[in-house]
Amino acid sequence: MSRAWVGDEYVVRLSTDARFRDAYRHEARVVGLLAGSEVPHARHLAHGDGPDGSWYVSARLPGHTLYDAWPAADSHTRRSIIESLGAALRALHRVPVPADLLPPWLADALSGEPWPAFHPPVWGATLQQVEAARRVPGHDPHLLADVAGWVQERLALFVDDVPVLVHGDLHGSNVIVDQGRVTGLIDFAEALAQPADAELDTVLRWCARAREFPPTPDARGLDETTLTEVPGWLHGAYPELFEAEHLRERLNVYDGYVELAIYAHHPHPGVRETARGRLALLLSGHNHLDGLAW
Repeated sequence: MSRAWVGDEYVVRLSTDARFRDAYRHEARVVGLLAGSEVPHARHLAHGDGPDGSWYVSARLPGHTLYDAWPAADSHTRRSIIESLGAALRALHRVPVPADLLPPWLADALSGEPWPAFHPPVWGATLQQVEAARRVPGHDPHLLADVAGWVQERLALFVDDVPVLVHGDLHGSNVIVDQGRVTGLIDFAEALAQPADAELDTVLRWCARAREFPPTPDARGLDETTLTEVPGWLHGAYPELFEAEHLRERLNVYDGYVELAIYAHHPHPGVRETARGRLALLLSGHNHLDGLAW
């Protein structure tokens, strides 16, 4: 759980969830990688740990979150925002990054600790999630056997990839906009080294299921019908993001990873059952990408 205080010049964030080990230290490291780049971002000022949790202080960016600005924006402004976002992502993916960059809390989760979040996708750990799901009481063994074979058939699609710096949690609440342009990407606590189209997976998931990306747990996400043109606008601004061979199958693998992580680790049976259903649908050749056009 985290809280934020937004002032005229500074933003202070406090995290009281110990499962996100060293999330702010990781974010500070990633923001340090952005120095001298063309990536719009909030300047890191300080971070540390206190009796109430971990804290992080950054400069305030001009504008508001895309989530807040989007409903009132006209079509021209929305397109301008997404084209600016495409330029920001291109710059982000060009930042030199250590090939093993991984948030410490995600490394913990992959090694057997509790899962505080179920994204971003880590394609190389997809089969690991199949095995984790097999340890869950009441799992569907036939489905998981089919999923394992499906994943193995597709892993060769990734072997020649060069990892880039991926934000990992890119949606309306983590993009700051002002006057029709992106003034900053924020919250790099989930940033990692992955293929560039792993970023696209999150963006398209947000477009298709925006209600599942609320700014706070008690709020609602954007209306998906207002985001239908976002993939096409992004494609026009950053076509290289869409140029991987067998892109749809690659995106399907990312989707499979996320649903497997939920099926294997989510604490609520109802949510796990939803993930099971989505995995079965994916094996039949369908998922949230069906309704998107780019």
